[in-house]
Amino acid sequence: MPKHGATLGLRLAPRRVTLLLVLVGIFALFTLLFTLPNAIPTGPSLSKSIADHKFSIPKYKDKFSSSILNPFRPASHKPPEQKNSTYGGSSWYSNWNWRSPFSSSITLDENRALLPPLKDRAPIYCYYDTTLQREEATKEAESALLLTWRRAWWAQGFKPIILSAAEAMNNPLYDELQRLDVEPGFKKEMMRWLAWENMGGGLLAHHLLFPMASHEVPLLSFLRRGEYPGLTRWEGFDNALFAGPKIQIADAIVQALRNPKNKAVKDFISAVTSDTFLVDPSHDSLAFYDAKTVEKNYQKVAEETAANREKGIKSLNLLINSHLHNTWQDIFSNGIAVLKPMPAHTTRMIEPALELATLLATCSESPVPSSCPPNLPKCSPCVASHPMKISTPARYRNTTSLYTIGIVPHPYTLRTLDASRDTLDIAYIRREIKKRDEWLYLIFQELLGTGISGSVRVVKFKDAVAGEYATSHSLWLTAEKESVPHDLDWWFGFELPSNTTDDGKSETPVPGPERRPKPQHDPADGPVPTLDDLAQEPRLLERAREVAKSKVEEDVRIRSAIEAWNLADTEAWRFARAFLARARVERLKWEEEESRYAGGMGSDADSIPGSSWLRWGDDKETHD
Repeated sequence: MPKHGATLGLRLAPRRVTLLLVLVGIFALFTLLFTLPNAIPTGPSLSKSIADHKFSIPKYKDKFSSSILNPFRPASHKPPEQKNSTYGGSSWYSNWNWRSPFSSSITLDENRALLPPLKDRAPIYCYYDTTLQREEATKEAESALLLTWRRAWWAQGFKPIILSAAEAMNNPLYDELQRLDVEPGFKKEMMRWLAWENMGGGLLAHHLLFPMASHEVPLLSFLRRGEYPGLTRWEGFDNALFAGPKIQIADAIVQALRNPKNKAVKDFISAVTSDTFLVDPSHDSLAFYDAKTVEKNYQKVAEETAANREKGIKSLNLLINSHLHNTWQDIFSNGIAVLKPMPAHTTRMIEPALELATLLATCSESPVPSSCPPNLPKCSPCVASHPMKISTPARYRNTTSLYTIGIVPHPYTLRTLDASRDTLDIAYIRREIKKRDEWLYLIFQELLGTGISGSVRVVKFKDAVAGEYATSHSLWLTAEKESVPHDLDWWFGFELPSNTTDDGKSETPVPGPERRPKPQHDPADGPVPTLDDLAQEPRLLERAREVAKSKVEEDVRIRSAIEAWNLADTEAWRFARAFLARARVERLKWEEEESRYAGGMGSDADSIPGSSWLRWGDDKETHD
């Protein structure tokens, strides 16, 4: 009996050990699932942790982990769809957590990009008197000049609005003004102020005042904030720019209207006391093209205006546009970089970006070539024989004086070009793609090194696209578009030079094809493509574009597989695509709204009601 009992005990022990090991394993698994995902930082905090070589110690927080990696996490509804959040096959969700590496962790939707909230644009108003009778040709010339004004301020982050007598008539003090016997010039000034006060204050500018400086200069940054503590004017600018809150504007209007001596005054400033305004002496970032300035600095334009008002306005418009373009060129003294990772196989892919860079590097037409803006008399005038430098680096460089244009490919497009294959399959994706998220890896290799994960790289990419001043220093397009958007004038703030290569003609100062700047390729950036590679690229690129919008089951399966294999590259592609689409929706909605006021003056002919919103070709794209 004793022997039998001992034998039974020995037989039972291994089972108990096995059960113990199973329990320990389950405990360890649940510990990892419920605590570790919460302890790993993401987004900017992950970058900081890597930089500091420190990681948080896992801590038990609550019964259920909030990590999306937790299979036991309770199901939750997707965030509600926001207004105007889809366009051309792209959809987005604006949220303060936009720096999360992967949008789906917030949107719970693989095809919905997470974007930063739209910044509030400070309104800036100008007044246009619609009651005056004008010839149709003159009216069209003035409308084009107002469009230049609106485009320049929009690109600087403002909301430019044209006011008319309709806004002034809504002001309760309008009737009091009509009963006064005052100078016509003073009455026109009062109409401006009544219209401005009716809109609630903010900024009131002359339509000949333009922002002529980089996006981040202190004055423009201050004006963009939209917070003006007191009624302010700028020294030497006369009536060019005012800023202030509604209450102080109303007090100043009452003071001017009820000034016993207002019958003799000719402008608003003379009708109020000297302590009404704070006077700011600094306005180096603004250019005012009033009659005195034009006559002093641009005599040819002044003479044309005196001889024929319509031609003079057109000439002035060309002059201002050329100065806006030249100022932009001076800001980016190191030139334009068109990113070209995998240089042996992406020449055709970046061609639209190179065409855009060429237009940006050439000189705009001007009635006074080699002239400078009135606020920048020592500028470096654009000279056709010495255009801006255009380079095609393989790496992104965060340099203030270098403008970057990036073409972001879908992973399928990139792999089709790199492998020179018409079709891809699952076997190729699993066995032949040695490095995941290679596009992000290559463009940030110089900036981040080689030991950083794709999630950190995609956060860096989002900062490069949508950071504080990113939109004024770079433009990111997608490779699946055959051409760049046609409305980039609003992005840059000036009308781009016409592409004169279509008809073979070239008018000075825009150089012909043989004199246009050629991109400079650094041998350190990779090999030059062979003729065979160049011959194959158009066919491969077209095939990739077909797959990108295809609904064929096999194409969708392969596309989904390569997206899953390159999560960070796919996130970057969706982010860049949605960011540019949202910017266009924002402007077009505003254009549609503003075209109903001031007789439609200053409206873009391509954006007013009745014209096609989808001139970019997005209506044909269905894949998201």
